[in-house]
Amino acid sequence: MSEEIHETPSATPNFQTELAAQLAELMPEVIADGKVDVEKLKELLDGDAADTSERFGLIWPDKKRALRAAQTPTTATLRPDFENSKDWDTTKNVFIEGDNLEVLKILQKHYHAKIKMIYIDPPYNTGKDFVYPDNYKEGLDTYLEWTRQVNEEGKKLSTNADTEGRYHSNWLNMMYPRLKLARNLLTEDGAIFVSIDDNEVDSLVRLMKELFGESNHLANLAWEKVHTRKNSSKYFSSQHEYIVAFAKRKESWDRHLLPRDGAAADAYKNPDNDPKGPWKLDPVTAHNFYSADYAITKPDGTILKRPKDRYWVFSEASWNAKVAEGAVVWGAGDSLPMVKRYLSEVQSGLVPVTLLSRKVAGDTATAKREVDDLLGAGVFVDYPKPTKLIRQLLLTTTSADDIVLDFFAGSATTAHAVMALNAEDGARRRVIQVQLPEPLATQSEAWSAGFRTIADISRARIDEVERALAESGGPGDFGYRAYMLADTNFSKWKVSSDVDRNQLEQHLFDLRESSSADDASADDLLSEILLKQGYSLTEQIAPVDVAGLNLRSVGDGIVLAYLNEHVKPALEQLRAVADEDPQRLIVLEDAFQGDDQLKTNLAQLCKSKGIELWTA
Repeated sequence: MSEEIHETPSATPNFQTELAAQLAELMPEVIADGKVDVEKLKELLDGDAADTSERFGLIWPDKKRALRAAQTPTTATLRPDFENSKDWDTTKNVFIEGDNLEVLKILQKHYHAKIKMIYIDPPYNTGKDFVYPDNYKEGLDTYLEWTRQVNEEGKKLSTNADTEGRYHSNWLNMMYPRLKLARNLLTEDGAIFVSIDDNEVDSLVRLMKELFGESNHLANLAWEKVHTRKNSSKYFSSQHEYIVAFAKRKESWDRHLLPRDGAAADAYKNPDNDPKGPWKLDPVTAHNFYSADYAITKPDGTILKRPKDRYWVFSEASWNAKVAEGAVVWGAGDSLPMVKRYLSEVQSGLVPVTLLSRKVAGDTATAKREVDDLLGAGVFVDYPKPTKLIRQLLLTTTSADDIVLDFFAGSATTAHAVMALNAEDGARRRVIQVQLPEPLATQSEAWSAGFRTIADISRARIDEVERALAESGGPGDFGYRAYMLADTNFSKWKVSSDVDRNQLEQHLFDLRESSSADDASADDLLSEILLKQGYSLTEQIAPVDVAGLNLRSVGDGIVLAYLNEHVKPALEQLRAVADEDPQRLIVLEDAFQGDDQLKTNLAQLCKSKGIELWTA
């Protein structure tokens, strides 16, 4: 009977186990007694295996523990937050409040290889930034503890001062597992962009080369964050930051050309009604770049030799072809001719460049103005990024209905940029934002304005963006589904293997009563079950009534779920549910109330109708 009933997994995927399974599929001889035979693996790889005594790489204290932080499964879930959502039933955008390490694990099941672009603006490790203190055992506990790590004045107690012994190591331990998990989420033609400054740019590049592969390094972009010189600087006045760009697979990266700005497009005219369309004039000579050397005869008989220290741009054959097709504007006397360059002959856009000037990508002053205009002066002053900067990155990588992820959301600049660009070009990009509910200082302008956490500010900005874009008449999805990171709703999944005896006894006592939390709603339970079965965070869900049973319908009836542990359904009622012909039926284990005969009959019924039966 077990093969006819599918059990919802209690935790996120175990990457170590899955990796071992992949090795077993590729090289079954390296598996001995259920374990990987490392020596046999080295033997098979032979010359491709590195000598571990001497190797190039980035090493720091606790690196192995940081790896385990990425690999350790979590039983945590995301609880729907209807109150803080906007357009829940129609939106495809998501805002998640919680620790991003746990959230990235939760996203693995459905969003694996589905995210086209990731942009993050993590702590720069300036000595004043908070660095998430992962304890490598239970990230959810760390997250819940950290939300209280401020004193009465709201000052953070967990900054990473450069006077501490493991200044760089603490930062690397924080970044390593998050970037490792992030790579899994990228599409094969996707890319990740990470903002950083001089404090950790070297470490970040080396870390990402290790995780993404050196060959997938696209570029280190330089963004002009300020224009003015700071004369109080001790050494150099810093005017730029970096954006480190990596592709999932460089050869597959779907790079887009940037649209030409107004000035570039306006340069092409057609005053003579040339049938080949708009054109602009290009010179026919260049400095010491081309080697063409011949004489040009103008229609009036004037013979032009190449100017001293300059060469013709075209070979003689190419020049004669330009003349024949009427693409030359001769000019009077002994002036040099010019050649028409047609708009139809140039690329449809511009190749992205590594220098992002503030004219093109905005600067910190631009970013602050954007937030001030939406939320009021001084609400968020910790160097938000301008939407023009994120827009440039979006244009290089995304289009249509691509998914964009930012798991250091801050003031929600990425969501703002995605929604604004969608309104501009009509695309349907979707955005997922993740933000820790970082407490705000009680003396801050934001606190006075009614905000208590940075997550509050993030959601408020998206709400204001929605109002502004809706008023301008731009099309697009300006809503979002809000979720909160929470412990599992199922008590049977809460206990880890290293629980102490007293906790275990209490857990077993709790299980006699119920396996699901008393305060968990049907929507809470369904959200967790769907996530752990591999569904998205934006599935269409609606309550339905079938034969007197209140169920949840997912995807217009593709999935039906019965989640009431207090009312045992009758077999005839379940037969009516099966007659609705869902692809999958989910029934809460406690709903059977120990009636194994009912469970068996339902399993046989589902099997006869080709319905997948799942329990939780």
